[in-house]
Amino acid sequence: MRVIAAEDSYVIREFLTATLGSAPEVDLLAVCANGKELEAALAEERPDVVITDIRMPPSGAGEGIRIASILRETDPEIGVVVLSQYAEPGYALALFESGSAGRAYLLKERVRNREELIGAIETVARRGSVIDPKIVDLLIEARARPRSSPLAELTARERELLGEIATGKSNSAIAESLVLTKRAVEKHVNSIFAKLGLPEDQDVSRRVKATLMYLADEGRHR
Repeated sequence: MRVIAAEDSYVIREFLTATLGSAPEVDLLAVCANGKELEAALAEERPDVVITDIRMPPSGAGEGIRIASILRETDPEIGVVVLSQYAEPGYALALFESGSAGRAYLLKERVRNREELIGAIETVARRGSVIDPKIVDLLIEARARPRSSPLAELTARERELLGEIATGKSNSAIAESLVLTKRAVEKHVNSIFAKLGLPEDQDVSRRVKATLMYLADEGRHR
């Protein structure tokens, strides 16, 4: 399998180089340190699979998901394995938003297990999908939240956005963080307000009220 890897951490980049370079199943075409190098490598080579860090320069926010999304349009046959140190279901949902075929989301701790890493590469090369078990556990946990919660009607994506609102981020900052358009964020935010029964008033007031509801629900869940 022809593979290109991209990772901004020197240690993990060297580990990937050693692991994949010695794997008989893999032909390692290039190892990149950022999104620009990865895009340049993709312009020169056509790999079967791309392994990419989720956050790396130049954007630093969802760069790996952005490139995976572009490849979905320009070259859908290329599989993508996204590596992340963040156990955040929202990132996985963003990766699989346009379909799960040929996509994998793994926490970086998995790269220590050569069999798991090679297995994920083989799976996406065959148009299959892989999601880290920890992320599955978090999604199931969210699904099992008490229905009495005022946030029970929110989708996983809406709850993720509400978490971003609770940090004080603007819609523009949320859009950049979650690799969404500002218009998509605005639609989600309006849906959140509607489901939480927050009538149109001053927007800041609604954001504060929604944040308090989110924090109260998080505290009750813990």
